Amino acid sequence: MDNPALAVPASQRLESQPPVDDKVSSPDKHSESSHSAHGQKLDTERQQYVSKNDKGWRRIVRNFSPSWFSVTMGTGVCANILITIPWKADWLYYLSIIFFVLNIALFSAAFFISVLRYSIWPEIWTVMIQDPNNSLFLSTIPMGFATLVVMIVNVCVPAWGEWAAYLAWALWILDATVAVAVTVSLGILLMSAKNQRSLDTITAAQLLPIAATIVAVSTGAKVADALPNPQQALATLIVCYVLWGMSVPLAFTVLVIYYQRLALHKIPAREVIVSCFLPLGPLGYGGYAVLYLGRVAAKTFPKTGSIDPTAGQFAYAAGFFVALIMWGWGLIWFTFALASIYKARPFPFNMGWWGFTFPLGVYSISTIYIGIELPSLFFRVLGTIFGTAVILLWIMLAIRTGIGAWEGHLFNAPCLANLKVEDQSANGTSDRKSRSD
Repeated sequence: MDNPALAVPASQRLESQPPVDDKVSSPDKHSESSHSAHGQKLDTERQQYVSKNDKGWRRIVRNFSPSWFSVTMGTGVCANILITIPWKADWLYYLSIIFFVLNIALFSAAFFISVLRYSIWPEIWTVMIQDPNNSLFLSTIPMGFATLVVMIVNVCVPAWGEWAAYLAWALWILDATVAVAVTVSLGILLMSAKNQRSLDTITAAQLLPIAATIVAVSTGAKVADALPNPQQALATLIVCYVLWGMSVPLAFTVLVIYYQRLALHKIPAREVIVSCFLPLGPLGYGGYAVLYLGRVAAKTFPKTGSIDPTAGQFAYAAGFFVALIMWGWGLIWFTFALASIYKARPFPFNMGWWGFTFPLGVYSISTIYIGIELPSLFFRVLGTIFGTAVILLWIMLAIRTGIGAWEGHLFNAPCLANLKVEDQSANGTSDRKSRSD
């Protein structure tokens, strides 16, 4: 059976057919036909170009948008949930390793296809960066990579020793650098965009570039805890606190803007309604990050004689209460998201559905760690329930994504529409110049 994803969509086959002219050309129109010959040649070349790139593997690679990295985020957070569940079991550990290995394969494949995409069609990079919505999903690349670094700390460091900890440290430095670059550059691009945006077009997806740095902070906390050298752990902690200050308050600002958008313009369209769960990501991982940073600081500061003998305990206590407050803030956004989903039902399946998994996953991890540190059976059970729901959701999304990828309708990059407009505009200008000559 042939793969429908490799075939040209019916609508594009119809568009690529040459127009049929049922009128007989007369001698007095011969001059006009000769003037338009060059334009018809350009149209034919453009149709051949579209036909070539909209079938086979080229169609898949060309339409492989950065949003596909959200699959790696969802898969990675499932691996982290399975190894974080407080009730340990061998089958949970091995299942987390299966998700870890699967995530490595998914991330490697997505990264290879992305490199291939921008190598063959470098012009797509320009239109993608300029797209105010599609460019936001560049942040999913460092976030998906961060889930791999966390699993290296959780699985490889206990099994392989110190060299694995330094490997995780090097990978975290790379991830944090890319995350900060994405947060800063996309923020600048959004502020300097040519097309002015109105408040009603704002969605929670604006949080994605900021969330990349927040995820890097939480990953850095795990790496610092695994480093054998206290001075290196201290340096990592200081950098993480700075990154936390760069990202979490900025996420709070965007949440205020997003709430104003909801209050004035109601819930978003059905196609992007799943973005209403995205606030759980910065609030969940932001709280978890400051809690875990305090936990590591309580052990590291006394070893390095930093600040004050009580500084580590203060950072730990303050981090716990900040995490608890942010968890409560996330709870109200979770309620808003459920209400929005209920009112917007039914809504079509698309890659945006993967926006359910990572925010809910990190919120469940934050819930579990609050229960561990408190300690509280209620939070541990609630976090486990949330985590189990995320894994069941991942199974459903994986099945629907596999079907959609086979059928081909999930390979759709909206930014390519801007590329076609630019091509048509350029060809039209060339055509008019030729006619004037």
